Amino acid sequence: MNDKSRAATGRSKETFNLGKWTEKELGHLIRVWARIQTSSERIEVISEQFLGVGYRESTLVGDMARAEILVVNLERVDCFTFIDYVEAMRLSRSFGGFKKNLVKVRYQCGKVSYLTRNHFFSDWSEFNEKSVADVTGQVGGRAAQRAAKTLNIRKDGTRLLEGIAPRSREITYVPAGCVDDMVLARLRAGDYAGIYTDEAGLDVSHVGIIINDRGRIALRHASSLQANRRVVDCGLRDYLADKPGLVVLRPKELRQNDE
Repeated sequence: MNDKSRAATGRSKETFNLGKWTEKELGHLIRVWARIQTSSERIEVISEQFLGVGYRESTLVGDMARAEILVVNLERVDCFTFIDYVEAMRLSRSFGGFKKNLVKVRYQCGKVSYLTRNHFFSDWSEFNEKSVADVTGQVGGRAAQRAAKTLNIRKDGTRLLEGIAPRSREITYVPAGCVDDMVLARLRAGDYAGIYTDEAGLDVSHVGIIINDRGRIALRHASSLQANRRVVDCGLRDYLADKPGLVVLRPKELRQNDE
């Protein structure tokens, strides 16, 4: 077992698979990225390193029956762990800082557990408000709409996630048909995008990162489609064509924090 992949053993509460990097290599890159002036550019550069990384769901270890451990798997990501890693790297200046910030990004109150994990996209703006802000209303303008949601409760009244308390939230979204040139112009590279869903119990069905690809607004995301199964870029408008709408969280400009 080398320093690219360290399995959790005994009483260990961490497991790492750093994919193509060693810990030393990744630490060096994080220090380089920390010198990039704006969060927008930093997120674009960091997320670009994940292009082509394979898709895999359920990489996080923990549920109601098993204790949660901190997982870093940079070899396989799903749409949520992808943005977890990018945001934690965005906030960091070292490999150790990345681990600490990943806990802050992924969990509430800095406690690694299934019950405190941010299971929903709107949990980010609720519990990580120091680092991200919901700017959907600002981006959508008059086109923005609001929907009252009870997260984690299906239409039939059953829970999507056992043991997780229902959360009543008002979700602001921009209907897909209203994402015109004016709305696209208000998006910034590095914004975190949620694909709004009208399905009961959920706020979004998918997440990714807004990228400005030589003037084309694109979505960089971990695709679960059989044709892709990896982190890819696609035109945002094309992706939204058969989706209900868009939710946008914007990273705040903060000093990278290793504490």
